[in-house]
Amino acid sequence: MTDTLKVGAVVLTMGNRPDELRALLDSVAKQDGDPIEVVVVGNGSPLPELPDGVRTVELPENVGIPAGRNVGIEAFGPGGSEVDVLLFLDDDGLLPHADTAELCRQAFAADPELGIISFRIADPETGTTQRRHVPRLRASDPMRSSRVTTFLGGANAVRTKVFAQVGGLPDDFFYAHEETDLAWRALDAGWMIDYRSDMVLHHPATAPSRHAVYHRMVARNRVWLARRNLPVPLIPVYLGVWLLLTLARRPSKAALRAWLGGFREGWKTPCGARRPMKWRTVWRLTRLGRPPVI
Repeated sequence: MTDTLKVGAVVLTMGNRPDELRALLDSVAKQDGDPIEVVVVGNGSPLPELPDGVRTVELPENVGIPAGRNVGIEAFGPGGSEVDVLLFLDDDGLLPHADTAELCRQAFAADPELGIISFRIADPETGTTQRRHVPRLRASDPMRSSRVTTFLGGANAVRTKVFAQVGGLPDDFFYAHEETDLAWRALDAGWMIDYRSDMVLHHPATAPSRHAVYHRMVARNRVWLARRNLPVPLIPVYLGVWLLLTLARRPSKAALRAWLGGFREGWKTPCGARRPMKWRTVWRLTRLGRPPVI
């Protein structure tokens, strides 16, 4: 049955990690089962020389992570319709095991309600998984697989029927929280999300704050996420909790200034189409361990 599921892969790159990109593509080519067709999107940069058979798209400017990945999806036809499952992999990651794609095929074939799989990210040197890379509140045991309410953007697999039903990632987010926006829309449409510890992407341990735009966009997109997806009574609760959590973490003055600027920007600028989730989805998120106020 798994042979009927056709798998593709989208890799977004800025062209500054050619060796890591080549290693990732080699690891995709070594996957068990039918060959995986790959699209590499150059996000505002020319692409290095790539293996034969890899499809490429070069964008004239950096359109951000979600918009870049959406270009990769559409390279497989409207909503990725040429394939059944799409892998999304960071260009400096690597699949250390040859059975990851086959495990994806098996999981999606066995569970027709499964829409998204989030892989475990492990540091290639230490084998450790950062707490922030376990997409649930109880993140102390990264080796425990479970149903979850969001997923990791550069280490996942998505059934393309999800895109056909709820659309792609939110282009305007540029960076941060785009996965949760898609996850909430997918859950509201009845799909489920799994975190699988046995599906591994090797990726060097990093801090998200390495990105210059991190604090502003995290705050702006948090507001957009709430405005787009939450029932009205939950919006102030959700954002109030995150404001208190941010203050409790005692960020530097510069970081707090950027965060507050992004928070204001999130209220003052258009957030895109509003599609508030059903209250039964709120309950589903709560039963899965993460009510949409945290």
